[in-house]
Amino acid sequence: MTDVVVVESPAKAKTINKYLGDNFIVLASFGHVRDLPPKDGSVRPDENFAMDWQTDERGAKQIATIAKAVKSASTLYLATDPDREGEAISWHVRAALEEKNLLRGKNVQRITFNEITKSAVQTAMANPRALDQPLIDAYMARRALDYLVGFTLSPVLWRKLPGSRSAGRVQSVALRLICEREAEIEIFKSREYWSVTGGFATPRNAAFSARLTHLDGRKLDQFDLDNEEKAHAARDLVARSAFTVRSVERKKARRNPPAPFTTSTLQQEASRKIGMSAQSTMRAAQQLYEGVDLGGETVGLITYMRTDGVTMAAEAVHAIRDMITSSYGPPYLPEKPRVYTSKAKNAQEAHEAIRPTDVTRTPESMARHLSGEQMRLYELIWKRAVASQMQSAELDQVVVDLSDSTNRSVLRANGSIIAFDGFLKLYSEGRDDTKSDEDEGRVLPAMSEGDALSIRGVEADQHFTQPPPRFSEASLVKRMEEIGIGRPSTYASILTVLRDRNYVRLDARRFIPEDRGRLVTAFLTSFFERYVDTDFTATLEEQLDDISDGRADWHDIMAAFWRDFSAAVAQTKDLKISDVIDALDEDLGSHFFPTREDGGDPRQCTACGTGRLGLRLGKFGAFIGCSNYPGCQFTRRLVAEDGGEGETLKEGMKSLGQDPETGEDVTIRRGPYGLYIQRGEADPDNKKIKPKRTTIPKGLEGDKLTLDQALGLLSLPRKLGPHPETGEMIEAGLGRFGPYVKMGAIFGTLDADDDVLTVGLNRAIDSLAKKLASIRNLGAHPKDGEAVMIRKGRFGPYVQHGQIVANLAKGQAMDDVTFDEALTLLSEKGKPLKAKTKATRKTATKSTPVEKGEKAEPGKKSASRATSTKKPAARKATSTRKKAESSESATKPVRKTRQAKTTGGEETE
Repeated sequence: MTDVVVVESPAKAKTINKYLGDNFIVLASFGHVRDLPPKDGSVRPDENFAMDWQTDERGAKQIATIAKAVKSASTLYLATDPDREGEAISWHVRAALEEKNLLRGKNVQRITFNEITKSAVQTAMANPRALDQPLIDAYMARRALDYLVGFTLSPVLWRKLPGSRSAGRVQSVALRLICEREAEIEIFKSREYWSVTGGFATPRNAAFSARLTHLDGRKLDQFDLDNEEKAHAARDLVARSAFTVRSVERKKARRNPPAPFTTSTLQQEASRKIGMSAQSTMRAAQQLYEGVDLGGETVGLITYMRTDGVTMAAEAVHAIRDMITSSYGPPYLPEKPRVYTSKAKNAQEAHEAIRPTDVTRTPESMARHLSGEQMRLYELIWKRAVASQMQSAELDQVVVDLSDSTNRSVLRANGSIIAFDGFLKLYSEGRDDTKSDEDEGRVLPAMSEGDALSIRGVEADQHFTQPPPRFSEASLVKRMEEIGIGRPSTYASILTVLRDRNYVRLDARRFIPEDRGRLVTAFLTSFFERYVDTDFTATLEEQLDDISDGRADWHDIMAAFWRDFSAAVAQTKDLKISDVIDALDEDLGSHFFPTREDGGDPRQCTACGTGRLGLRLGKFGAFIGCSNYPGCQFTRRLVAEDGGEGETLKEGMKSLGQDPETGEDVTIRRGPYGLYIQRGEADPDNKKIKPKRTTIPKGLEGDKLTLDQALGLLSLPRKLGPHPETGEMIEAGLGRFGPYVKMGAIFGTLDADDDVLTVGLNRAIDSLAKKLASIRNLGAHPKDGEAVMIRKGRFGPYVQHGQIVANLAKGQAMDDVTFDEALTLLSEKGKPLKAKTKATRKTATKSTPVEKGEKAEPGKKSASRATSTKKPAARKATSTRKKAESSESATKPVRKTRQAKTTGGEETE
């Protein structure tokens, strides 16, 4: 009797099945098998927050597969991810099977592992537990909260603020952070200030520079030299003075390594150092966690990537310390292992930090097994984990003060040198702000107190204060973590939702709020201020964490929230559109009507000259209109009526960004046969050189396609690796009828569950095996070395050599034909495959449906030859073929990449 193990993804299922052996059946749930129906009433507060759950077509299919296996099993192991969402998925699977009365007499166990390695899986199997009810309760509370906020607040937005999409519990707070930062930038008034810097030489003629810090016996503040006149006066004073070294201060400084990665710090560092979005980072990390093919064995390379913990397992720390000693030497190893604690607010630290599962798998040794994106991320994770256990860096810092004889002016020179590089030998942490300390790494010449210095020149430089920087993905995630909103599993989906709903856009990797986003934020802060308040949201997160830890009842938390929230929503029942307009106009007036350079009224109508411009709300959203309407019909649209992207596609093109390797623009365009992706532009001087193009497969929506997905599709076909038996290269690509794998002239189709951008070598070999079973390679032809093959055809087996084919005798089995017999058949009965006319090519597809790259089989008189001389019959055959193609295409959908669901306006994992 075989036991059943349920995991989340098929890739993980295949790997774990190899570890457990034939006594286990490992099946994938493909994420959640049930969810709340996207309609009112799925959560009922009046019934103690009872919930209705539904299973979609995909979930029902997976439950049916699991149910069939469970019938003959004694034990069901629920082995989904080791976090709240993983616990919830296991709970849903159990509940769905209980509804079918399939678990009576069955042993149901929960197992978790932080890494997909054989030892970790076997250890987990030996230590099962029951489902964690507090974690399930926390999931129920979060799901109910997100649903109620989305399905209660979003309709208010639609009614009172036409053109809005939806609101979410955490998403709206993140949007508010972006909008408030933009408002700070808009009202920022730049201030002028000056600095004075002198060039000096020591008695040994060594040059260095120093900055003026004291003037007339008083320390200078930033704005003391606020105009050219003051700055030049100070410059002239320094230039005509004689300076000596007043003091030389030397001190040692230590810089400790950063902790190993959590989810948020990984997303931040991947954004800073390798330019990956949060979504791309999590996708690549998921692939590294689930495993990559290492010489025929699928191995997980990193531990679980959704975590806020900074600790590592003791055995991992010891292995890293051994690696440091052998690779860098004893001086780089601290006396004791380093222990880290999280600084993030509300950190749960339920799991290890993100680290390599085996530190001996260096990035260099893994390079040939990984894609470029996977390799860059694995190298980052590996180096950060190893560096976290290395010795501190030691710096020699020097501060030299110079003064004139009267001490009227004092200048300071700073410098530091790295006395011992320590962890910096391997890893240096990135920064949100690209400006670096100008004194870092600067070495000052040897000086002693009392040394007389000569002046080489003095300069006064003008500066202006800069507004606060816009949020990048890295800095926004960092800010959300600092104030305690969101959780590791939701950061990537929150940022994605904001962009998908056209509330924000990314420009130079910085978030800029769209007018639509600013309108939504202004509305929520005016009428639901408490529910987009960072402190309130952070406090609610703490209460949800209390539920996870078993310290609070989720029904009580929900009841308290719903009482106040439903009352706030009820107060907007009688809210007039004019009240909304007045609130938004006051809040966003400075944004929509910025101060004019000529001092004129920024709200004066440019059309009639007498009317006052103001915010208006129409059927399709907000716009700027004139107070003299209908006499003056001036209007200015703020946001695209259908969300921006859709309209751009209707106009023919949408830009996704630039290819980081070529610098060419990547766009989505509308052609006569639908949407397609294009990289670059056609060369007007050489029409033979065409830009790279590819169609968008079914299942992917053009207005939601990301740059990463587009680049992946443009890179097709991609090489998966050589076939272990034949040595021929196997490729994955996208064809007319969907995704496929190919080895030479042999094609294999992929299932709806396969993603052509991530499908692995093992899956490709399985798909090709079905085709290879119908083809027999006899060897190379003695004349040209091209393969002589026997194929199964619609009308029986036949021999093929290039364009020459010959039928086998009736009743002759393809396995009985020898190489010499095949050569004889080809020489005696072989006929070349004739080029077809346009009409016969159409009907040949109908009569002989072969894969792309294969040759039409010979045999009986084909339908194409039978009908090629009769135009009506040819047209009929063509029509039939089109219907068949349509039907075949519909049965081969392209699998969507698993993304975060958004139900009711909020994001869930």
